[in-house]
Amino acid sequence: MAAPRVPGSGGGDELELPCGETVDPHEIDLGMREYACSCGDVHAVVTDVHPPSRFFPESLVAILQETIDTDDEFGEFGTPHLMGVVLEEFPDQVVVYDASGDGAVGYAMLWVTDFDSRRLHEIVVELVVELMEHAISHAEDDTAVTEFESQMLEFDVGEFVEQYRRQREFESEHDQAI
Repeated sequence: MAAPRVPGSGGGDELELPCGETVDPHEIDLGMREYACSCGDVHAVVTDVHPPSRFFPESLVAILQETIDTDDEFGEFGTPHLMGVVLEEFPDQVVVYDASGDGAVGYAMLWVTDFDSRRLHEIVVELVVELMEHAISHAEDDTAVTEFESQMLEFDVGEFVEQYRRQREFESEHDQAI
């Protein structure tokens, strides 16, 4: 007799993690930010339904969404784009699971990284700062370029991440936006 399952659950899907271990994507909960792996490490977990405010204040997210044009099915700049930049920079340390055809998980895309959620947060901030530096370097206003570069010299990614995570209370899956 066949075992009952949720329609569309995929039954038996396995995602190979960067460390070589595997996980069933159905074990990934929408509130998860990290996965305690049997390899002994903790891997960051991100889904497309996690808002970009997981990494940045809503005010910066609004600016990014207003200034970055996207040409894909996601509509506006968001978490899939942030994770795309991370994947581009660290292709061997990020795995992606396309769950768009799986109605049992609650997300369409899943990313699991070789690093923990704190390190992922730092990487996302560093990469967005690099994107901003690249964008401002094309500005025709030398004063704006100089001011931005001056501000970036004073910007401490680790301190920003520490403060933001403390304000967002990332110890709980029920964290609230600030």
